[in-house]
Amino acid sequence: MRKFITALCLLASTSLVAYGQALNWQPDLTRQQTYTPIRVSSADPTGRNADSRRIAPGATFTVLDADGPATISHIWFTIADNEPYNLKRIVLRMYWDNETTPSVETPIGDFFGLGLGYYYNWQSEMLSVGSVKALNCFFPMPFARHARITVTNEGKDPINSLYYNIDYQKYSHPLATDTLYFHAEYRQAQPNHGWTNKWTGNGDPLVNDKANLDGKGNYVWMNAVGHGQYVGVTMSVLQNQDGWWGEGDDMFFVDGEPRPSIAGTGSEDYFLGAWDFGGTPFSYQLYGAPVVGNELAGGRSSVYRFHLDSPIPFSNSFKATIEHGHANARSDNYYSVAYWYQAEPHAPFPALPPVEDRIPRLQMVGGPGNTGAPAQ
Repeated sequence: MRKFITALCLLASTSLVAYGQALNWQPDLTRQQTYTPIRVSSADPTGRNADSRRIAPGATFTVLDADGPATISHIWFTIADNEPYNLKRIVLRMYWDNETTPSVETPIGDFFGLGLGYYYNWQSEMLSVGSVKALNCFFPMPFARHARITVTNEGKDPINSLYYNIDYQKYSHPLATDTLYFHAEYRQAQPNHGWTNKWTGNGDPLVNDKANLDGKGNYVWMNAVGHGQYVGVTMSVLQNQDGWWGEGDDMFFVDGEPRPSIAGTGSEDYFLGAWDFGGTPFSYQLYGAPVVGNELAGGRSSVYRFHLDSPIPFSNSFKATIEHGHANARSDNYYSVAYWYQAEPHAPFPALPPVEDRIPRLQMVGGPGNTGAPAQ
């Protein structure tokens, strides 16, 4: 019995070490840190209390312009902007080592998991939205030579007040040559066009008996070229049709494989919930559903999952996808940001949709609860 207990303790210790290595963005507090901590913020340079920046419509403001080698450890924003859906109209971009195309490009709300365009509180290991309207990111973001972060106001009204604190660690030594860089890509489908709208419910044989082994027509979270590792996604759904939106399976295609080597059993299963999330919101360190809507046209949900326990590595390419309904029968709206690390250069991202096309709106697609389109 003593040997058995000893073995269990050793296994637990090994697991904790492995988990700690997965989360090695947290410094070892028992060892003296040798970096120089630097904060760039919107603090009033005169020492008065005007600690925010105003951004006119159409203007781009640079919140960070820093030389490396360094690693960004924390980003905090809060925004005062009265324009409806301003979280969809303000765009966040990040550039590493003087690249010309951004490694991060996404509406600012979506980057922080607010893909429905309004605020709600949620928390995870890497991203959180605290009370009130406090946007926080803890993804480590290394850069060897230079980092630039910009905020662009694509709305019609000014951003009255942008507050920010960006903390980074400046090193006296170069980054390791195999360092991977942080990336985040926004995608949307408004709507995902299902292959039929004649179905009557999730148990309809017309839908359930259709096979989808190669992911054709899946919603794509990201499609990267090069080598790196996928670490997670935040996604929001606006239902255009009645019923449960989450019968779709996640499918991951590593290094150009024709069929996914990693495939799941349902959308709520990938986000580590079950049974339609039980109609109850939740948020944990690595997974959650902070918004769980009614299963009717007009219902809204938001979900996330981070693979910090086991990032998915790729050597040449990687495509992360999910079905929209089983075999892509549903026609709901999806808005997502995928997060990963890879070696530069990266493939250019798809162009951001025009501002007005980013605003979540019910689409006339036909099907249960939606009579605005002819049967397909």
